[in-house]
Amino acid sequence: MTEFVDCPYCGEPFETAVDSSAGNQNYIEDCPVCCRPIEFHLVTGLDGEILSLTTRRDDD
Repeated sequence: MTEFVDCPYCGEPFETAVDSSAGNQNYIEDCPVCCRPIEFHLVTGLDGEILSLTTRRDDD
């Protein structure tokens, strides 16, 4: 499934693929606009539904 997020560095919105089948996750993905590393924090429900997807700068 895909989600829309805003880059915490450049502020540009982009669409990213999210695999919620593995449950809660923390991972890093580069912004497709400014190429900086973004930390993602994914929280899922029992049935794999996305409860929250938050982003933050890698240098915070």
